[in-house]
Amino acid sequence: MARISSVAELEELRKDILSKREPGKPWIAFCGGIGCLCLGNDRVISAFAEEIRKQSLEAKVGLRMTGCHGFCEKGPSVVIYPEEVCYLEVTPEDVPEIIAQTVVGKKVIDRLVYTDPKTGEKAAHLFEIPFYRNQTRFLIGNNPRINPRSIDDYLAAGGYSALAKALFEMSPEQVLAEIKKANLRGRGGGGFPAGLKWETARNAPGEEKYVIVNAHEGEPGAFMDRALFTGNPHCVLEGLIIGAYAIGAHQGFIYTRHDNPQLRENIDIALAQAKEYGLLGENILGSGFNFNVEVHLDIGIFVSGESSALMRSIEGKAPEPRPKYIRTSVSGIWEKPSNLNNVETWANVPMIINKGSAWYAGIGTERSKGTKLISLSGKVCNTGVVEVPLGTPLKEIVYGIGGGIPNGKKLKAVHFGGPMGGSLPESLIDTPLDFDALAKLGAPMGAGAMLVIDEDTCMVDLARHFLEFLAGESCGKCVPCREGIRQMLKILTRITKGKGKEGDLELLEELAGVTREAALCALGRSAPNPFLSTLKYFRDEYEAHIKEKRCPALSCKELSASGGAKKNE
Repeated sequence: MARISSVAELEELRKDILSKREPGKPWIAFCGGIGCLCLGNDRVISAFAEEIRKQSLEAKVGLRMTGCHGFCEKGPSVVIYPEEVCYLEVTPEDVPEIIAQTVVGKKVIDRLVYTDPKTGEKAAHLFEIPFYRNQTRFLIGNNPRINPRSIDDYLAAGGYSALAKALFEMSPEQVLAEIKKANLRGRGGGGFPAGLKWETARNAPGEEKYVIVNAHEGEPGAFMDRALFTGNPHCVLEGLIIGAYAIGAHQGFIYTRHDNPQLRENIDIALAQAKEYGLLGENILGSGFNFNVEVHLDIGIFVSGESSALMRSIEGKAPEPRPKYIRTSVSGIWEKPSNLNNVETWANVPMIINKGSAWYAGIGTERSKGTKLISLSGKVCNTGVVEVPLGTPLKEIVYGIGGGIPNGKKLKAVHFGGPMGGSLPESLIDTPLDFDALAKLGAPMGAGAMLVIDEDTCMVDLARHFLEFLAGESCGKCVPCREGIRQMLKILTRITKGKGKEGDLELLEELAGVTREAALCALGRSAPNPFLSTLKYFRDEYEAHIKEKRCPALSCKELSASGGAKKNE
């Protein structure tokens, strides 16, 4: 690799990369997402490599390990370009037939393409499959096309053109203004306007400032940030560099999980490649702007993803939250102004700079702009990573993309935000995917984990399950969180075992109110959300458990269908 010293050299390199690629040459993209790898995609890849070697096709067919394709339910998946033929649930035994029939013979193998379970209709191409067809994949759309360990693949797709534009055609103030006009809201959970956070850090006293990528994503059921960052690390990195330029920071940090070696390796490779090309380090692209990035790993606890706890962790201290009257945008890492955004927020930045704030603001609702990545899981036919415009009705996500509820069951609820989120009943399924609309109904979007719940799920036990998780993850620093969660869990556990009593719900509401008001950080303040939302919309289930000793969902083992605790309790 040669260091790039100007925009002209960057564009010359891009042209050179594209000139060496044969548009009509067949190549095979393998989903490198953790879901497909767990399903044996490594054996599928090895089988393809061996079959191509056997047939002496190495010079005629390319193989590319890409990021997560999104359709986790149907992995392992492969896409054959340039036609974009998509095969699902591929096994090593299918490989010889795929090479002979599709790669060489240009014929589609019907049994491997997507088949609609309800209509029997088949979709041979990626863009025809309803799961993909009904999405708007601006952020994750390149995942099936690029090798995340190849900066050249990212450059071939137009990568780092937004950085060049920001550095040479815009002042830091103009970049900041563009982000504010786009009304990009943070995708990490709070939905706070990113531009205002950037502005606060930029205007804070002191020359030394920091920017951070929060790639912790410890929320159970959330996996969209990992899919995006593992599959396209340069997109996030480019956004981070642009943000640093706008804020006036020369040092950045990536805070990510210790238990995802694939993500860490891809990040390290991306940083090394960007530095070698001159896109990181001193005098980026000859602009005079200097910026470096360090990677820090979490210590395996949920609360370390909280903003102030994360910053303490980067400092080498225990990841405990600080009081919120201390704003990290003004006094964060080592008491310096520090701007923290999550993976998805940073990934939006290059798109906004390239296409303009007016274009971006034209997507979504009045106050929620752009697209949103969703981790779709639970009792739904098609699980995976979904990207849709904000404002999309939840019904469209569950049925149009998710394919509905399996096994003929009925939809009962959808839950957002993991252990600190809330549930909405089936009657509110037409609610738009919107920061404010969901928060108003008691189910804040959070980072975007969407759990689909069917009629067999007990909502009381679901609330207990989330509180059980949070009780184990609380750092214990403040009494309202540490003791409030434990006491709520104790009462809910009694209720699910048929030992609930009159006054339990009132006591739970009182504990929830104190915890929300007095806890130090977002974990404690949000911990009561699952209970409060399920009580609001499914109070009859709580009362059935307490008054009738009955679980309507037939889920709580200690309770019988007709009422009364089991004799062996």
